[in-house]
Amino acid sequence: MAGTILKIKEMYRSFNSTEKKIADYILENSEDILHITIKDLAENCGVSQAAVVRFCKQLQFNGFKDFKIDIASDVLNSNRDNEEEGKYTDIKPGDDLKSIIENVCINNKKSIDDTLSVLDYNEVKRAVDAVHKAKRIDFYGVGASWIVALDGMQKFMRIGKYSCAYSDAHLQVTAASTLQKGDVVFALSYSGETKDIIDAVKVAKESGALIVAVTKYGINMLSEISDINLFLSSPEVTMRSGAMASRIAQLNVIDIIFSGVASIEYKSIKKYLDRSRKATKLKRYK
Repeated sequence: MAGTILKIKEMYRSFNSTEKKIADYILENSEDILHITIKDLAENCGVSQAAVVRFCKQLQFNGFKDFKIDIASDVLNSNRDNEEEGKYTDIKPGDDLKSIIENVCINNKKSIDDTLSVLDYNEVKRAVDAVHKAKRIDFYGVGASWIVALDGMQKFMRIGKYSCAYSDAHLQVTAASTLQKGDVVFALSYSGETKDIIDAVKVAKESGALIVAVTKYGINMLSEISDINLFLSSPEVTMRSGAMASRIAQLNVIDIIFSGVASIEYKSIKKYLDRSRKATKLKRYK
């Protein structure tokens, strides 16, 4: 499974006081977790053993043993990353161009790696199956997420899927009101708290559409009201370069869903790919 330390960090703000005690101890002593018992952990955190079990289950583990093994894997991967200097870095005023190039590339690569750690295979499969069966696909996003919405529309349009992308809040809710059962909405919001997206999703659900959220890992308004959650992980940095990395992570997830659907439907969509390739060829000089 792996990625548990990352998930704890992403979910930290949503934890209650007891869960934060456990999380704090694990984050500060992750290298020691494999060698202690559940009783030891509970005593060190000042909580009950039952609270530790609930904490593990909240992170989708059957018990403390599986949880420990995953933490050990995270520690090993973290040590390897540190050796390779694979960590998020912020853009600082006065940075030379070489540093900026390296930092942006590191952040983008790391966001994809971290998203891989939190992306749930079963949720991805459900999304692929839903899009495969859908008659209509809508993409809703604002800001940087709007760029991802356009990319999603363009990809699925090329294989003959009826798809639309909307950034305007009024168009989003209008489109959402005309959806039907079996249609799919991709709701794109890294924070999961964007009001325009939440409003459109609520209308889409009332219309009977299935909602696929592409949002950051953990509990947020969008993930709580969506049918399928495709979670992302991306850095939080002071100069908002996180908006770059989160956009890359969103694009990567849309690419995964598109590739999954295209693989299933390849025989039937090949004609569309050939036609679109031929049509766009007219727009090139060579």
